[in-house]
Amino acid sequence: MEPPRSLHSLPAATWRIGDTPLTSRFLLGTAGYPSPQTLREAIVASGSQVLTLGLKRTLAVQGGDDNGFVDIIKTTAREQGAHLLPNTAGCRSAREAITLAHMARELLGTHWVKLEVVGDEQTLQPDPFELVAAARQLVSDGFEVLPYCTDDLVTCQRLVDAGCRVLMPWGAPIGSGLGLLNPWALRTLRARLPHTTLIVDAGLGAPSHATAAMELGMDAVLLNSAVAHAVDPVRMATAFRHAVQAGRTGFEAGLMPTSDVAVATTPVGGQPFVLL
Repeated sequence: MEPPRSLHSLPAATWRIGDTPLTSRFLLGTAGYPSPQTLREAIVASGSQVLTLGLKRTLAVQGGDDNGFVDIIKTTAREQGAHLLPNTAGCRSAREAITLAHMARELLGTHWVKLEVVGDEQTLQPDPFELVAAARQLVSDGFEVLPYCTDDLVTCQRLVDAGCRVLMPWGAPIGSGLGLLNPWALRTLRARLPHTTLIVDAGLGAPSHATAAMELGMDAVLLNSAVAHAVDPVRMATAFRHAVQAGRTGFEAGLMPTSDVAVATTPVGGQPFVLL
């Protein structure tokens, strides 16, 4: 009999963003790191194949990026074979987001865009109406649109109808670190949109949150603050990398069903036994 192989020796299962196959299910944001070197080391430790990059920040620092963050992101992505995912963070309307996405395609040479349209200043909750309008136009313009959205099923269905093959529902408000506030809603999305790639984005504050998301059957997670603002971002990136892998492996292995009552590990009811 062939001996069991370790987790590290098992071939990584692929998944896709659009038509692009990937093996890492951990997408990493690149904002807010204490230094360019820490950012680079965190990217390497994460094993991420997709790095998000704020468009407004990128455009603002062209020619004046004294700390070299943008160059670090581009160089490390190239060395790691990772893809850049520009985002439209900070946009308040579909028109603004569409304009910014087109600028990013020219500047970064990618048709991928993480679409963000803010609807509320306190929670930074996406505006579903502007989001769907922007998504529909950008899909028509040839973009692979990854909309950052809430976990509302109807909004997500409208985004899929607009042509989005990937959705990025939140776990909790951006930067809150609260984890999965509504696992039921995420579980519902997974059940009702079985052929849509789902990436939990925002609100994950601990590696256990990432594991929980992956155990629900999500395809991947994206986070930024939990790594960038950690005491040791590099070690935290490593922790999340393992947490994502563990959650996905657990989901694929088949989690045991839950029960409201105790279930004996070794049932003896109806079985003959001898008292000694």
